[in-house]
Amino acid sequence: MSRLLLEVIVQTVEDARAAAEGGADRLEVVRTIGEGGLTPPLSLVRAIAAETLLPLRVMVRENNGFETTPAELSALRRAADELAALGVDGIVLGFARSQDPGLEDMRSVLAGAPGLRVTFHRAFDVLRDPLDAIDRLAELPQVDRILTSGGDGTFEARCERLWEYWARAWGRVEIVAGGGVTEETLGRIVRMGCIREVHVGRAARDGVNPDAPVSADSVRRLRELVG
Repeated sequence: MSRLLLEVIVQTVEDARAAAEGGADRLEVVRTIGEGGLTPPLSLVRAIAAETLLPLRVMVRENNGFETTPAELSALRRAADELAALGVDGIVLGFARSQDPGLEDMRSVLAGAPGLRVTFHRAFDVLRDPLDAIDRLAELPQVDRILTSGGDGTFEARCERLWEYWARAWGRVEIVAGGGVTEETLGRIVRMGCIREVHVGRAARDGVNPDAPVSADSVRRLRELVG
């Protein structure tokens, strides 16, 4: 297997610069990382795109839950359209309603940007039937990735679920491991061998504060772990 792709969450141009220096392969651009990430200003996305050639996946989310409102959907549609026009690699989007994937909300947000690729974010981890959800999400042609922690429990249990998700997805969508990934767990994900992309937040920063700036040295250590 080729080396893992390393995606790093960034909130500022300085974060993006440090992540690129450390060897990140892709950036997820957000604001308010402490709330799980919300839609960043378009001006920030433009500034980061001018700073680095790394692919950008941009969070499109208006609250720190996994449901939305008609008023928020209007803002989300506008953000998706603007980001598509900007030419980003994709957006990070997801909804859950009564523990089922909010596919109609997804379609509503993406209606004006049919070519925009999507990572379905960790709303996936609250769904009642994740294996069925993989099948349903794979039917949306714009969804090419699903970000998941592997659920609750021990790391061994999470790894087993990641294996199951990867096997179910089977090339239709990429399973991206994320959510509390540390240097230790990253090494174990590498040894597991099935996951090809990993997503990190705090592990790329100095200390445990999620709002701390990205550290090029921390990213470099992660880069060495994933190959």
